[in-house]
Amino acid sequence: MKKKVLIVDDEWNMRNLLKIYLKDEFHVIEADDGGTALSLIYAEHFDLIILDIMLPYIDGWKICKEIRKEKNTPILMLTARNELKDKVYGLGIGADDYLGKPFEPDELVARVKSLLRRSFMNENYLENVLVFGEQLLIIKTDSRIVFVKGEKLDLTPKEYDVLYLLAKQPHRLFTRDVLLDVVWGLKDIKDVRTVDTHIKNIRIKLKQKMPTYNPIKTVWGLGYRFDPVDEE
Repeated sequence: MKKKVLIVDDEWNMRNLLKIYLKDEFHVIEADDGGTALSLIYAEHFDLIILDIMLPYIDGWKICKEIRKEKNTPILMLTARNELKDKVYGLGIGADDYLGKPFEPDELVARVKSLLRRSFMNENYLENVLVFGEQLLIIKTDSRIVFVKGEKLDLTPKEYDVLYLLAKQPHRLFTRDVLLDVVWGLKDIKDVRTVDTHIKNIRIKLKQKMPTYNPIKTVWGLGYRFDPVDEE
């Protein structure tokens, strides 16, 4: 699944140029002014924002400050102003990196990828994490939080336990009795239909985030197994 990048620049030629350089590897969204950019940022999840400083109505500095009030999305400032004081100021208010105009395509792509890697590592530093695909499915085992395509998946405690047990041993067959024993304990419940109900609920919630994603496979007559990056 491609990472989503927001380009904020009032010049159509520059937005188009950036899109040409990035569209093969990233899902690109465009905004031509600060107000539109903020509306998109509040409404959607973006993995990275490329932000021009000189914008009409709301400049890049103010947008950067607004973003940092609520989000830690990586911000790459794009500017023709290469004075050191501007870079120091931008980094001080929350920008992650700078790229001066004009720039080479390879440098742009390299900086974008570097910021995305750094962001992922910072988010998961010192926490045990299971990651499947291109960060398609992320299970944070310490905080018991699951993300699909960057969006949080709301699971009940038992649904999380079932998903985690399956995911930490991909491709292994788990019978319903084993799942009952590990997740619920045989003393608590012996109805295997409880397992089926929880698997069904997990699948429904996964499909709400990504309709073609179904990593939990049924092994008919036996139980279930987890295929890390399986789509229907």
